[in-house]
Amino acid sequence: MNWTMVNDGAYDYAADTHGYTFGVLAEYYDRNWAFRFSEALMPKVANGLDLVWNLRKARAENFELELHPAIAGKRTTAVRLLSFINHANMGIYRQAVADFLHCLTRRPEITAHPFRTTVKYGFGVNLEHQFLQNLRGFARWGRNEGQHESYAYSEVDDTVAVGTDFRGEPWKRKLDKIGAAFVTNGISADHQHYLALGGQGFLLGDGALNYGREEIVEPYYNAHLWRGLFAGVDVQHIDNPGYNRARGPVWVPGIRFHLEF
Repeated sequence: MNWTMVNDGAYDYAADTHGYTFGVLAEYYDRNWAFRFSEALMPKVANGLDLVWNLRKARAENFELELHPAIAGKRTTAVRLLSFINHANMGIYRQAVADFLHCLTRRPEITAHPFRTTVKYGFGVNLEHQFLQNLRGFARWGRNEGQHESYAYSEVDDTVAVGTDFRGEPWKRKLDKIGAAFVTNGISADHQHYLALGGQGFLLGDGALNYGREEIVEPYYNAHLWRGLFAGVDVQHIDNPGYNRARGPVWVPGIRFHLEF
């Protein structure tokens, strides 16, 4: 349920505050690989609801190369190489800090700048492998350049995640799954300095940052209850929430229901 496990936390994908956008997508499929490209709209402000329709002012390019290599004669592995390039009215952490230190703002303000189109880019790698009939795992790495403000997804500049799940056939619950994942997230030195001096992003900022990587462990169990009804129990253990050693650790229990029809 943690959103830096659901997706690559450092991949600042184009979206409004609800996670939606408009765009065009082209895909090419071959036997063992595929390539995808999209051009999408960006929000007017970080995590904003309104999108910019003028592509000269804001837009996002996304690229994905998906490979299915043969390992031991089987193609049960997927490798996805990703990249994004965002163009938007994004602030620059170092400039916001410099303006504050020169007494141009009362605190570092990433939004205190005239309109200009800046560029933010990042990369990601996603690996998936079916180890056994009932056992699969994944690993994920992501990083963005960390100089421009977090804009659309989450305040993460680099991330590494691993996880696995197991189907419940051995205990005659073939539609059940038990699994766990671990993720460690970080932010750039410029981002850290901005927050430590009292700057705020669309998610973070309390002016007292004692930096440490945010690390999360999340086990869960998903149970099939009846026909298309599923229920899951979940717990997250979060060290250094918001990258602050002075905070946490935090336990976050959860339960969810899923209905298919």
